Amino acid sequence: MSNALHDLPSGRDHEHASGRVLYGYWRSTAAYRVRIALHHKGLAFDNHPVSLIKDEQHKADYLALNPQGLVPALVDNGVRLTQSLAICEYLDDAYWDTPRLLPAEPLARARVRALAQLIACDTHPLNNLRVLRYLAAELGADDAAKQRWIHHWVGTGLAAFEALLAESAGHYAVGDTISLADVCLVPQLYSARRFNVPLDAYPRTVALGDRLEALQAFKLAHPDQQPDAK
Repeated sequence: MSNALHDLPSGRDHEHASGRVLYGYWRSTAAYRVRIALHHKGLAFDNHPVSLIKDEQHKADYLALNPQGLVPALVDNGVRLTQSLAICEYLDDAYWDTPRLLPAEPLARARVRALAQLIACDTHPLNNLRVLRYLAAELGADDAAKQRWIHHWVGTGLAAFEALLAESAGHYAVGDTISLADVCLVPQLYSARRFNVPLDAYPRTVALGDRLEALQAFKLAHPDQQPDAK
């Protein structure tokens, strides 16, 4: 698809050949999660890049699709969805005959959600692009200060993830089935490596990430495999 965002129509006019369009950015960890979920479930989609570097997420046509001005956004047969965790849970509920990301058993389900939210709600938001831009533009943080910020908050999140894995992990984050917790972990590890966050203190987490990254759905979703990868 074209990288341009011009005159985005509403509703079912967003549909493409697959009936499903993901608006994202190649290096966005939130969009990365949704790509993993779609590939894991075998759900075809068209990938429409939205450049965060060029601020396409703040243009009027994209804001008409997602008023928050963030990626990802998914249009699924005319239904607009935002927020990566909400999108993944929607896919689980709407396509119940595909591999599930949330277990049926209550305790396992709660553990999956806890690990997923630890990453998506408490760790990732503190080191995404808009926060780093604010630190520099409004608070005068230089590159070294931003690096310390990232290392602190990502390290705090991964330390908690490592500790929680001790009571939940099997072959994957919760038991022996891929779940939303695994979907959230791999993009966060990608981001951690991008910012040179030390990972030696999290051996269980890193080993889990390595197993997941070897799977086809995770390979297809990798940032380097996306059409807008630079």
